[in-house]
Amino acid sequence: MEAPVLRAIELLVPGISSVTRYVRYYVLYAALGAHAADHDLDSAASLRVLRRSEVVLAAVSRLHDDPDAWPGMGHAVDEVRHSLDGDVLHTDAAARMEDADHPYSPRRSGFWSQYLGPSTVLVTAVNEGDVPRPGRHECPPEIAALFAPVLSAAGDDVLDGARLRMLAPLAMQAPERPEVPGMRGLFTATHDGLHDPQEWRPDDRRRRATFRMLGRAVVLHGGDAVLGWEEYARSAVAFGPEAENDPVLRGVANVLGWRGLLLRNYSVSAWRRLWAALVRSIGSHDGEADRSLDELRAWLVDPMPATSLRACLDELPDTMSGGHPAPAERQIMQDADRRDPVVNVRLLLIGGRRVGELSGEARTTFLGAQNDILNPLWVARLIDDFADRPVRDLAVRLVDDMLAQARRIALAETQPDANGRMKVFSRVHERGGRFYKTGDEGDGDIGTRLHQAGDFAQQLGLLARADDGTAFLKPLGAELLEVGE
Repeated sequence: MEAPVLRAIELLVPGISSVTRYVRYYVLYAALGAHAADHDLDSAASLRVLRRSEVVLAAVSRLHDDPDAWPGMGHAVDEVRHSLDGDVLHTDAAARMEDADHPYSPRRSGFWSQYLGPSTVLVTAVNEGDVPRPGRHECPPEIAALFAPVLSAAGDDVLDGARLRMLAPLAMQAPERPEVPGMRGLFTATHDGLHDPQEWRPDDRRRRATFRMLGRAVVLHGGDAVLGWEEYARSAVAFGPEAENDPVLRGVANVLGWRGLLLRNYSVSAWRRLWAALVRSIGSHDGEADRSLDELRAWLVDPMPATSLRACLDELPDTMSGGHPAPAERQIMQDADRRDPVVNVRLLLIGGRRVGELSGEARTTFLGAQNDILNPLWVARLIDDFADRPVRDLAVRLVDDMLAQARRIALAETQPDANGRMKVFSRVHERGGRFYKTGDEGDGDIGTRLHQAGDFAQQLGLLARADDGTAFLKPLGAELLEVGE
């Protein structure tokens, strides 16, 4: 269900992931790569420096950053507390994986595993032997100087409070951020404040387009209310005429792709919530409360209205206004229980209706691959089949489709374990006509990475929040992104 949205996100937001939070960590790995090359470090030595550097940054953040202040605290600040004795850091104990009671990260390459993909896209660092190596963009001297004290401190098994206090400029909330000018150029695809498309790769141009779209959305809607970055984009791009009529937005590459992605995400999230709720209905994690197929069908049938599907469709909000998408999904979700099965079925029906309303790039992105199971086109065809039947008949079909899709995924991911026995990666299993579960499913929305892009734009000095929480475009952002003030 999530694959079409994830594919579109990878295309539209290259260089940012759902787990990358700080511009500063990108340049940390650029500095580590340059350090490893300058000192001819092998993978083992590079990994040792990497893990210790991440531990030192976490300790510095824990001692110097405010947990309630923007932009937050460094990675592993909670885990590193086990290795802090007052303001003394036992670096070696925190960084070890072997024989460690409280490793700051269970992953061999620490947080580099989160940043390596985006760093490779930005070409600030590349992965070799699970450690960073220099990328096409050389580590600037000011970045090497910024992290030189950390790399030096990483060589010591214990750091006292005095040395940790000297590293305060490396805290996430430090007032000086020497990494910002260079990274701002990479994220906005500019040199000396100017964008020349011929100098940049397709990934760079698409990333710039996303920042331009977000910046313009803030210009148009940042003062509407205290919303997240994604909601500003929805207001400007997903709904209404601005994506096609605004003089800036209509010139932003892939802006209608964003429309399709943001609208599709409503359907994907509705499916996720329905599936998670169905799994929760089965009972306890250890399979004590199994269910029959009829019982699972009844879970969705019972709350449905006793009307025809056509009558249900007639009660939905308008999906178009003046030839542009109307905010029907927002109307349905407003003040509603997001886990309510009826709410999520209504969102699916809205998605099915939009199949015949969207066109061009918006429709292509909205639909995804034509053979994707449970996509809006699938729902549109169900609407045609069930229009004059009770909506409860449709509910039966939806349960059957979800169970069938779960089975298809489980079979596709089945593989032998270390003992040669087949292992099925599924939380829902059927035995003798009864369904039981081994765990629950998550029902969170698939992130579009606009939240991360907005936070990065703040860190780069392009966007900002006013004292009342509303958002605005900074003059530098207007200049670099060419989106007006």
